[in-house]
Formats: sequence, structure tokens, C-alpha cells
Amino acid sequence: MVEALLVAAVKSAVMLALVLTVCAYMTLFERRLIAGFQLRYGPNRVGPAGLLQPFADAVKLIFKESFRPAGADPLVYWIAPGIAMITALFVYAVIPLGPTLTVLGRPVPLVVADVNVGILLVLGASSIGVYGIILGGWAANSKYALMGSLRSSAQVLSYELVLGLAVASVVLSAGTLSLVEIVNAQQRVWFAVTQPVAFVLFLLGAIAETGRAPFDLPESEQELIAGYQTEYGGFNFAMFYVGEYVGIVTMGLLAANLFLGGWHGPLLPGPVWVAVKTLAFAFFAVWLRATLPRVRQDQLMALSWKVLIEIGFLNLLVTAAILAWRGG
Repeated sequence: MVEALLVAAVKSAVMLALVLTVCAYMTLFERRLIAGFQLRYGPNRVGPAGLLQPFADAVKLIFKESFRPAGADPLVYWIAPGIAMITALFVYAVIPLGPTLTVLGRPVPLVVADVNVGILLVLGASSIGVYGIILGGWAANSKYALMGSLRSSAQVLSYELVLGLAVASVVLSAGTLSLVEIVNAQQRVWFAVTQPVAFVLFLLGAIAETGRAPFDLPESEQELIAGYQTEYGGFNFAMFYVGEYVGIVTMGLLAANLFLGGWHGPLLPGPVWVAVKTLAFAFFAVWLRATLPRVRQDQLMALSWKVLIEIGFLNLLVTAAILAWRGG
């Protein structure tokens, strides 16, 4: 029992350090990539080729003055960013990063906990994360922050349904809720091939769920300054910031494991394939930000409730009918 707890603790620490490092360099990846799209230089001064820029940004945010508006609720104001960051990191307890490896003659799964309802834990944690955004906007006692949090909550709840319907089609096809078993079910054919409609729905839902352009309505600076983050600074703002980039990496990992075969691929080791597929999703998200203009709030909500949810239900029904016919 003690050995199992020790192994889980070590895995959790390694996973936490890896995720935070990747998210820090996601900021550099996005800034340099958008600079290339716009034919300009990105951050390239701190360290060789700007590779130490994330560390400089982290030090700046840690030591930056943190303030609280006079009319803010003191307890909720400090708790809200922590809720957003902790719930974003919690899902990595069940997301696999590769196949089971053999270390010193013993099998070591590259996942903290392979539970048989892993995908439900991921969806549940993402649902709880919206509380941090709502409370952050409400506690700041600012109309701009409150409007941003209301927009974000409506957007997240709407597009969680789209994500859920896309994932449900994959779960039906794989016959399991375990992320490891879903990846194993794609040894021959990826679900992106057999479930193309669900894959497109997942991509759109993931972009909207993380508040990325062109669906970045909660932080539309021309209208709401910085949305629910307007009244936050210093380390509190950094926790919201980390939560946002953790969400991008999380959606990339889920896309890789649910639709792109996870660690299955030729020549390269399994964890490398997971990293490549996750990076491809991150590139897609940054590409959209550099290309498309922001949509209106009513267009965003109408797309979810009038188009994507209906398509998701129809795809789920067709998937269930095909599986029932094959089983019969």
C-alpha cells in the first residue's frame, strides 16, 4: 500500500512539473508562431532564441504587485483563481501520456490512475472549473468582470454539451469509458476516420470551451477590457492565465487520445506520438487565432444550440444504430 502511494505521488509530481513546463512554453510557442504569421519578430531576447522568456514572465508575475479592489469580496476573490487552476490540473490524474513501459523489469503505466470512468472525471472536472470563472467575475465587484464571467459560463456550459456528444460517440464505438482502453481500441483505425463528424464537433467545442479565438468572447478586450480577469493582477492573474493554457494542452491530449490514436504510430516511441499530436492541436488553435475574426455573442450561442448540438445528437443516434445493426 505504501509503495503504491509512493509511486502515485512520484507520478503526480512528475506530471505536475511536466504540465506546468509545457504550459509555460505554450506561451512562447503561441507568441512566436503568431509573429511568424504576421511577418514580425516574436520574443527572442531572453536566452538563446528567446527560450528563457517563459521563466522571465513567471518571475515578473510572481513579484508583481497583487491588489484587491475595495468593493471586492475578500475570500471569494482569492479563492476563485485557485479553483480555476486546480480543476484544470486535476484531469491529468487520468489522462495517459503513453503506453505502459518496463522499468527495472516492472511495468510502469504512463498515467497516474487508469480508472474505468476516466473520461467522466475529465468532463466533470471541466464542468467544475467554470465556478472559478463565475466567482472571479462576481467577487471583483466590477460590471466588466461580471459580464465576462456570465459570457464565459454560458459559453462553457453550451459547448460542454457539444463536447459530451462528440465524446459519447467515441465511447459507444470503443465500448469503454477508460481513456487507456479508448486508445487501445484505435490500434488499427483512428476514431477521427470512423467518427469524422464527432471529431469536427470536438475541435469546435474544444476551441470554444477554452475561450480561444474566434470564440474568445469572455475576454473581448474591445468590449470588456479583459473580462473576468480585469480586476486581477500578479500571481492571482497568473493562476487564471495558467488555467487557460492548461486547458489548451488538455484538449490537445484529449484529441490525441480520443480521435488520433494516442500513442499508436510507426517508428517513433509512444510518448513522442502523443506529444506530436498534442502539438498539432495547439498549432491549429494558434492558427485559428491568427486567421479568423471574433464572432458575435449571439452567433456563438446560436451555433451551439441551433446547429452543433443537433448534429451531435444525430451523429450519436446514427452511431448507436450502426453498432446495434452490427451486433445483431
